[in-house]
Amino acid sequence: MIAHFDLDAFFVSVETLLNPALKGLPLAVGGHSDRGVVAACSYEARKFGVHSAMPMRKARQLCPQLTVIPATRGAYSHYSRLVTELIADNAPVFEKASIDEFYIDLNGMDRFFKPLEWTIRLRQQIIDKTALPISFGMGSNKMIAKIATDAAKPNGYLFVEPGKENDFLDPLSVNKIPGVGAHSYRDLLQIGIETIYELRTANPDLLARHIGKWGRALWQKANGIHHGVVDAYHEAKSVSTENTFHEDIADTDFLLAEITRMSEKIGYELRKDNQMAGCIAVKIRYHDFETSSKQASVPYTFYDDEILLFAKQLFHQHYRKGNSVRLIGLRASELTAEAKQTNLFHDQGKKAELYKAIDAVKDRFGKSAINKAGGRKI
Repeated sequence: MIAHFDLDAFFVSVETLLNPALKGLPLAVGGHSDRGVVAACSYEARKFGVHSAMPMRKARQLCPQLTVIPATRGAYSHYSRLVTELIADNAPVFEKASIDEFYIDLNGMDRFFKPLEWTIRLRQQIIDKTALPISFGMGSNKMIAKIATDAAKPNGYLFVEPGKENDFLDPLSVNKIPGVGAHSYRDLLQIGIETIYELRTANPDLLARHIGKWGRALWQKANGIHHGVVDAYHEAKSVSTENTFHEDIADTDFLLAEITRMSEKIGYELRKDNQMAGCIAVKIRYHDFETSSKQASVPYTFYDDEILLFAKQLFHQHYRKGNSVRLIGLRASELTAEAKQTNLFHDQGKKAELYKAIDAVKDRFGKSAINKAGGRKI
């Protein structure tokens, strides 16, 4: 048995918690400029057809009375951590799928208590602690649980009992299946398949001929078949790099240039792995082998310049000026799947495009193809 938790309209919910005057308004979090993108929107805005990842210009056309506010990044990280801690304190095995989405493996827990009642209590604990709305779905596998969560929103819960998966899925539109985007949906409509029931009772060979190998996978999903497992969350998961110098270094500019290079390396690796980091740590080993490290929780990020900002702050906080350094290291931890958060934190249209271009060059010519001005190769 799997439970899937999803914080409802997470960024909007946090913003209305910080400013109750925003409650009930058609609201969008994102950039104000024409290049801006809707990071998240309220249910009131969705009634006008506004949705996340939509250009802000189009959102304003659909909803002229739309209130647009910039994102409060640190607050999102704070509340995500609160929810993560509450789930970690209660659930033996859970997966943090994104900043606002969690899976819990309930298998075997029925020997000690009723899983549904336990999950309801956990949801209430989260609401009491954070004052944020959160929905959950429960089912025999991850896919069923996720679809059930979507059906339970806003701020509700739904349990699909084992053996009743078809009864639950059959009347739903095929685009309720995770992974069925606009293109796949159009392909299915063209062959007369609109509901999950019609997909479930279709000939798998026919589906494969029309939409390729994906057709058989979709047929399995329509039949409630899904083999994904809950990938246990480990706080220690991290991306790190360090350098031991051939000779001890006491030049602060030299050390900061190395931190710059490491920030670029870690940022690139995070983006390639579709991850964001919520904790940055700097490690220093001096000439006498004494080693110290300092870390700080940060708003979730995968951008080099933001990682560098925090890394420099940590370096200056605990570096013993004038002492020679034998090794320096940088670590990004508390990783969470970036997934649907790509453009969610604030209007970074130009920054996002810049990093895409930089990553494309590095993919083609190597990680060291581009370095920030002032960086020194060591």
